[in-house]
Amino acid sequence: MSWNVVESIVLHVRSTAGDAVVKAGGASNHHIERELSAHPKYTRALVDTGHAARLRDGDASLRVMILDHLPGRLVEGTDAEQQSDTYNRAGALLRELHRQETREDAGYWTRTRDRALSWLDQPNRVDADTASETRHILHSSPTTPAAVVPAHGDWQPRNWLTDGDVVRVIDFGRFGFRPAATDLTRLAAQQWRGQPELETAFFNGYGEDPRDADHWRFARLQEAVGTACWAFQVGDEEFEAQGHRMLAEALAAF
Repeated sequence: MSWNVVESIVLHVRSTAGDAVVKAGGASNHHIERELSAHPKYTRALVDTGHAARLRDGDASLRVMILDHLPGRLVEGTDAEQQSDTYNRAGALLRELHRQETREDAGYWTRTRDRALSWLDQPNRVDADTASETRHILHSSPTTPAAVVPAHGDWQPRNWLTDGDVVRVIDFGRFGFRPAATDLTRLAAQQWRGQPELETAFFNGYGEDPRDADHWRFARLQEAVGTACWAFQVGDEEFEAQGHRMLAEALAAF
């Protein structure tokens, strides 16, 4: 079940102990370690209700983990991706993840600014004028402490399963403590564009809109930079094109 764009493999395994998912990563893969850090504490609320997979075993030093296999099929590319009920349920699940803990992170915006700048220092196809404007704006990033929560990091239909009227979530490989709004950047750049009813349904499930207008602009910009540059490095031209569109739209917000 691998995506074949990073140094990893994901297998659906059948055994006498039941179906499982085995994930393994190479030396450059940091997703296994991040996902292991989410289990069992921050995934427990979703695991207990059957909305996320239970970790059976894992070893960060070996970059391997074994999880229960969840029933259902990926939402992405199916009719469910265009249905409001899907987003309402996904919003409610994200609320359960986010509500568990809130921390104050004094260095969050500085670290993420520096990370975005480092992406621009690496090989990419961002044109010089766009890169210059982006750098200028990034240097004005907020310096105030950020309220951060347990964040999935890749909350979108490619990581949701649908099983009848149930939505489940997979792949905590980008888990970390970030502002709640950062889990909305990919939806805003993709499924919510031109479909406000899906956004409304999501927030009906989530309960509120966590986006601060100024911080949201910087979160979108940082996400756009990472998308365009990372996709170029792994050779995903379609995702790279999305990253360049995201970058143009994020800059326009300034």
